[in-house]
Amino acid sequence: MFVGLLFLSFISNGQVSEIFSTSDGAVQGYDVVAYFTESNPVKGTKEFTVNHSGETWYFSSAENLKTFKASPEKYMPQFGGYRAYGMSRGYKAKTDPEAWTIVNGKLYLNYNTEVRKIWNEKQGEFIDKANSNWPTVKSSVFK
Repeated sequence: MFVGLLFLSFISNGQVSEIFSTSDGAVQGYDVVAYFTESNPVKGTKEFTVNHSGETWYFSSAENLKTFKASPEKYMPQFGGYRAYGMSRGYKAKTDPEAWTIVNGKLYLNYNTEVRKIWNEKQGEFIDKANSNWPTVKSSVFK
C-alpha cells in the first residue's frame, strides 16, 4: 500500500502533458499569436479561450483566437512550450513567457532571459538537439 501511495504522490507532483501548462493555462495564459503579430508577450483573457491538445489556451482578442483556431500548429510553441535549451539537453523545464524567440517562423520559449542569451549563441545547434530529443522526452514526467 505504501508503494501505491508513493506512486500516486509522484504522479500528482509531476506533469506528463506534452504541453507546458500551469493553473493559468498553456504558456501560463499568454497569447501565443501575439508573439507573432505584436512581437511581444501579451497575457490572454478568460473571454477568449480554446481547448486544444488537452490544455486551455488564452488569447488577448477574438481575432487572435480565430487565427489560432485556423492554424494552431503554426502558433504553438516548440517542444510544447517547455524550455528550448533544456530540451536540447534532454529534459523538460518550465519557461518564462518573457524569454521567447521566433526562429524560422517557430516560437521557442526558455527558462529566463539569461538562459535565452545562452540558447541564442548556438540556436541552430540547440534546435537540432532539441528536435532530436523531443520524441523521447515529450512523454516524460515534468516536475
